Amino acid sequence: MTSDINSIYVTALRNTRALEKQGLEQMERQVSGLENYPEYAAVLRAHIPTTKSQLARLDAALSAVGESASSLKETVAGIVGTVGAAVHAVAGDETLKNLYAGYAYQYDQIAAYRSLIVIAEAAGQGAQASGFRTSIEEEKKAAEAIDRLIEPVTKTYLSRETSGQKADS
Repeated sequence: MTSDINSIYVTALRNTRALEKQGLEQMERQVSGLENYPEYAAVLRAHIPTTKSQLARLDAALSAVGESASSLKETVAGIVGTVGAAVHAVAGDETLKNLYAGYAYQYDQIAAYRSLIVIAEAAGQGAQASGFRTSIEEEKKAAEAIDRLIEPVTKTYLSRETSGQKADS
C-alpha cells in the first residue's frame, strides 16, 4: 500500500509542479501586455519570483523521493497555457479574461497544495508539508491581491474601451 501512496505522491507533486510552471509561463506572457494596468502588472511581477520559489520547493520534494519533474507533463501544460492565452487574446476582452483566470488559478493552486499535504503525510513525507503550507499562504495573498484589482481594472478597461482607446494592452 505504501508503494501505491508513494506513486500517488509523486504524481501529485508532478501535477502541482506542472500547474505552477504553467502559471509562471502565463504570468510572464501577460505582464508585458499590461502597460495600461500597472497595478495588475505589479501583482504579476511580485508573484513571479514567488512561483519560482514554489517550483524550487516542489523540485526539492521530488528530489527527496528520488524523482524529477516530468518534461512531457510540463510540455503539455505549457501548450494548454499557450492555447488558453491565445484564445483570450482573440477575444475582445483579453485583460479581463486573464484577470478572471488568474484569480481562479490561485484557488486551483490552493486546492492542489491542500490535497498535496494530505498525500505527502500519507506517504510519510510530512516534512515537505510545511513548504506546501507556505505555498498555500502565498497563493492566498496573490488571490487577495487580484481580488482587490477586479473592480479597478474593470473600471480602467471600461474607460479605455468606451473612449475609443485600446483597452487590451
